[in-house]
Amino acid sequence: MNQLLTSVATDELLASALGTLRIVLEYLGTVAFAVSGAVAASRRRMDLVGAVVLASLVAVGGGTMRDLLLRQPVFWIENPTLVLVAVATALAIAPVARRRDIGALARHRIVEYSDAAGLAIFVVIGTGIALDAGASPVAAMIVGVANGVGGGILRDLFAAQVPEVFWNGQLYATAALAGAVALWALWALRLPAEVVFWVPLLVIVLLRVLSLTRGWGVPSVAVVQKRELQTESHA
Repeated sequence: MNQLLTSVATDELLASALGTLRIVLEYLGTVAFAVSGAVAASRRRMDLVGAVVLASLVAVGGGTMRDLLLRQPVFWIENPTLVLVAVATALAIAPVARRRDIGALARHRIVEYSDAAGLAIFVVIGTGIALDAGASPVAAMIVGVANGVGGGILRDLFAAQVPEVFWNGQLYATAALAGAVALWALWALRLPAEVVFWVPLLVIVLLRVLSLTRGWGVPSVAVVQKRELQTESHA
């Protein structure tokens, strides 16, 4: 009997610890994405308002897409804390941009690595929420990827450029999908919650780091030149 009670207490403690860890990582991911949004704003020579808006879009855009896809209340409407965190991050990054220190961040790839962490965190959270909501495996993986890459897509659209996830050839959306698939597979095997949480997160981060450091990526689609089209039309 004592062993049973101890086991139940341990499970509850583990669940509580994972819940706390998820909240902490969600805040860290929000800061990471907000940094990338603020840096993008500085590169496009936006003012302070633009930096705050862009940072907020990146930070909560993916989660907003997730909740809309799952037909759930949008999380930041009831609790705008993460929006405020994004705003505070943008205001903190702005002085750095004004001193033209963004180049230092770029040289050390701080933005890319923080973005990789944010991507991993939000893909794992989004996929898990979708599975808990009763979504099918395919739908859960789509929601998870949208949760991870949605903010970056909004950032690039509002910065008047083609979303980087579609053209740079790096493992970004592919890494997100790999992590979402790994999470579903581990969840379907009913492995411990800590395994289901950490392994997909590490998969995403590892693939992103390898893409940044080793040049791993996906093939690009070659653009057909006008001269080639004319040659084909006369063939």
